[in-house]
Amino acid sequence: MTLIRADLHIHTTFSDDSQTTPKNLVEQLVAHPTIKVAAVTDHDSVKGINTVRQLAQPYPDILILPGVEISTPQGDILILGTEQLPPKPWTIENVVDFAKDNACVSVAAHPFREWGLGDLTRDSKVDAIEVLNGASSTQANKQAHELAKSMKLPGVAGSDSHQPSELYSVYTEVQASMNVDEILKAIKKGAVTVSQTEKSIHF
Repeated sequence: MTLIRADLHIHTTFSDDSQTTPKNLVEQLVAHPTIKVAAVTDHDSVKGINTVRQLAQPYPDILILPGVEISTPQGDILILGTEQLPPKPWTIENVVDFAKDNACVSVAAHPFREWGLGDLTRDSKVDAIEVLNGASSTQANKQAHELAKSMKLPGVAGSDSHQPSELYSVYTEVQASMNVDEILKAIKKGAVTVSQTEKSIHF
């Protein structure tokens, strides 16, 4: 069985509030000893995906997972596996349906933090819950973990990094090979565990 380690929530300079360039993301992914998959999930934008992918192309041992973090009025939802934005209006239902219709994975991002879905997650029909977010408090992550358990949903981890020093602080271990579709299927099936990196690597 192949195990890969992925950071499933990363912002690049294609998000207004992030200082991580696509080059930062790729260079640190190449240099990282164990994490080799990174999801590009900018705020309401898929414009950075191709730039990151082109920079990653020369390195066969890393994989870029396309995605986006959609701001719904009720809270943020990650869509993993998409290279396009869902049609508006961005309601929870529309975003989750778009993910399902396109064989993507919808994730309730940091549910118990600002811009999280909170208890609305219960009725949201998302595929997974972000139970370990690098920018959330221990308490918020614990609540998210408990929610995932009570809903019997897979829990995933993402650094939610907005600057290079925050990259790859947490990761999701996925029972899949280095293939986007396989990773998405494994997440949906719950073939995942989450971990904090022993020590974040700073360059």
